[in-house]
Amino acid sequence: MKKTRSPARPARTRKRARRPVTTAPAEASLEVHEVESLRAELNRLKMHGTTPRWNADPDDVRRSVAKLVLTLVEFIRQVLERQAIRRMDDETLTAEETESIGLALMRLEETLRDLCAQFGLEPEDLNIDLGPIGKLV
Repeated sequence: MKKTRSPARPARTRKRARRPVTTAPAEASLEVHEVESLRAELNRLKMHGTTPRWNADPDDVRRSVAKLVLTLVEFIRQVLERQAIRRMDDETLTAEETESIGLALMRLEETLRDLCAQFGLEPEDLNIDLGPIGKLV
């Protein structure tokens, strides 16, 4: 059987402790001042018509896209190479399959080096920094 409260006795409520009101530290007002100063500087630069940060030179765009595509192809090549090694270790490939996979991966690596040279890239350039995860390849 449940106990019920008698209507004569009110339920207890907890009192919350009040936090003292503090003023913002002087550092916060300096930050606001700095932000306002930066905003004024940006507006001044905008009025003078400065050049944009991103240079839309077609050669640079082509090189950047080539670097991205070649990086992804290199990543896929490395994955395929690891898979081929795993399959060789598990002995699930015939001698002919092992030979053809090895030849295809060597030709792909050679093609990647040739394409890198066309765009003035080194094989070491084919990497993307993924931040906290690390490098792609």
